[in-house]
Amino acid sequence: MAKGPEKNTKNKALHTKLLNRKKAKLREEKEAKAKRLKDLVNKINEIKNGEDFDLSNNSKEDTMEEFGRIIVSETAMKSENPQDVVHSNISVINLMREEGVDDELIHEDAITSYYLDYYYSQYAEGNFAQFVHNSGWNKELNELIEEGLALIGAEKHLELFLEQSKKVRITSNIKLDKFLKGKLEGANPVRDALNNDKFFELEENLVELNANFLKNHPDFEVLSVDDMFAALEEFVGHEIKRA
Repeated sequence: MAKGPEKNTKNKALHTKLLNRKKAKLREEKEAKAKRLKDLVNKINEIKNGEDFDLSNNSKEDTMEEFGRIIVSETAMKSENPQDVVHSNISVINLMREEGVDDELIHEDAITSYYLDYYYSQYAEGNFAQFVHNSGWNKELNELIEEGLALIGAEKHLELFLEQSKKVRITSNIKLDKFLKGKLEGANPVRDALNNDKFFELEENLVELNANFLKNHPDFEVLSVDDMFAALEEFVGHEIKRA
């Protein structure tokens, strides 16, 4: 585990990487806004020219912008357990989903952290085969996890994930399909072939790396519970019931 100056250097490097990602994303959003504005001008011109046009096709999501913040609670931030920061982010995402917010409108790096924790939790609870079985071996999810592990600097975990992914790829489609549709428990040669206890021996704390990824992010904010609800209510445009 990196300590002292080495750890600070890694955190600075991660922060720089995330800032560069943010700048690139802002450029993309600016270009997208320019395109939407151009399309809107064209539509207005069509109306002026007497052409039939219906603006009702524009959904609310078309006009909404991404929630460009990663927020966690003050309580989670004060905790000595890095998992609390990760779980606080997960709670925010779950709440946004409950309020009908599409994943595309949630901060992409908050989503990355969410699914990295899903991968970690599944592997820690029931080994790699459980992750494969419960996730349905989803290509998009696997790509997100691969990119996420690389982004947070989990080099050893990334190496293991790629190694394990290769095992799945060389498994016949018939066997894999049967495995995904069947039960995980009991006699299960595919499960046993996919499992790898190396995960538990890696000297690389995935939870800590995930939490640091969030805490070093330029869009990261620590808020009181009241302020968290206020920020989310402003975004969704209505009051959110509290449990």
